[in-house]
Amino acid sequence: MLFNRDKIILDLCGGTGLWSKPYKEAGYDVRLITLPEQDVTDYIPPKNIWGILAAPPCTMFSLARTRAKLPRDFVEGMIPVNACIRIAVTSKPKFFALENPIGLLSKFLGKWQYDFHPWWFGDPWTKRTALWGWFNKPKRKYNIIEDVMTREQIERCKNNNRKLPSISDFTGSTQSAKRAITPQGFAKAFFQANQ
Repeated sequence: MLFNRDKIILDLCGGTGLWSKPYKEAGYDVRLITLPEQDVTDYIPPKNIWGILAAPPCTMFSLARTRAKLPRDFVEGMIPVNACIRIAVTSKPKFFALENPIGLLSKFLGKWQYDFHPWWFGDPWTKRTALWGWFNKPKRKYNIIEDVMTREQIERCKNNNRKLPSISDFTGSTQSAKRAITPQGFAKAFFQANQ
């Protein structure tokens, strides 16, 4: 692990730091750049960045935004997205991945390089998520949802008029906080593919 201590990983808009957790556990120099401590929009990165993980807020781009009182503000929503891209382009890391749920961000960034559901990596919920940037694609662990979830879990969700379970079926906390959790199976698979 000592050989990783000089490799800087930036976790931009990382919230709890769950995406970068496998890097931290492997001894990388992980720097969590997230509000309220640090704002990605005025962050100046150090030299020699090894990798960048970016998870800018999806509020303005989410297809789940159906009950918001204020209209979408794409200009406001793109501010942290553009900041993450600026940091990546100027830092030139070995890998850069910007994640956001499948939604309207593709109207601004184009087609994503990779998409996944958490259950593909053993986390028992659905949330189709896209990644943009340059990185090695993580290897999918499961191809059949029944290998990850019990029949009862799937049936309970079907009875609630949902085709597949979402993270809200398995965790507490607010809906938006639940939706923002980085699936740990995915985080580990991404780490294994991008070291």
